[in-house]
Amino acid sequence: MGKIPLRHQKQKKMEEQEFSNEIRTNLELILKEQLELSAKTDYRQVAAFIPFVYQSERIFLSAAGRSGLALKAAAMRLMHFGLQVFVVGEITAPAIGAGDLLIVASGSGTTSSVLTAAEKAVKAGAKVLAFSTTLTSPLAKLAAHTIIIPAAQKEDHGKSISAQYAGSLFEQGLWLLTDAIFQTMWAEKGIPAEQLWKRHANLE
Repeated sequence: MGKIPLRHQKQKKMEEQEFSNEIRTNLELILKEQLELSAKTDYRQVAAFIPFVYQSERIFLSAAGRSGLALKAAAMRLMHFGLQVFVVGEITAPAIGAGDLLIVASGSGTTSSVLTAAEKAVKAGAKVLAFSTTLTSPLAKLAAHTIIIPAAQKEDHGKSISAQYAGSLFEQGLWLLTDAIFQTMWAEKGIPAEQLWKRHANLE
């Protein structure tokens, strides 16, 4: 292969510099939006998550898409506490029943798979705790408690709430908020990190 002409090398460097500036600008935009989201969040509403978890025999988590990835991350942290935690849809997840808790997330509160899981959980006698952007949705009506993340919904393309694509702000906020909840639970319990780490996967 021959050498890349000098003019192409210069163009490539200019493009890299342009992209690097844009990436930094967009990361700062994301962080700014998360700080604004934090300022609008009702943390007394969020705090109810903890007693719901402690008062439940087993914990199930269900969400679709990127929200599902955020809740899987939360499931891992709850597992580190030694709680019985299951991700809905995994082949080893058992039947839910009375005394159990289903944690779900749906920005719109209308995601069909999440609604179906919530309906079945309520019918089985379990409680439902939801993360959403609205209290006026089918999911909120099923939930014993709904935590509002004041972000844009997936189909809100007006950019009035967030400049980011689709439901990015909600999904990011869900991940960060559940991490903040875990950090609070960890501080309250005072369990050494070394003890929690013993439960971390060792087949990786």
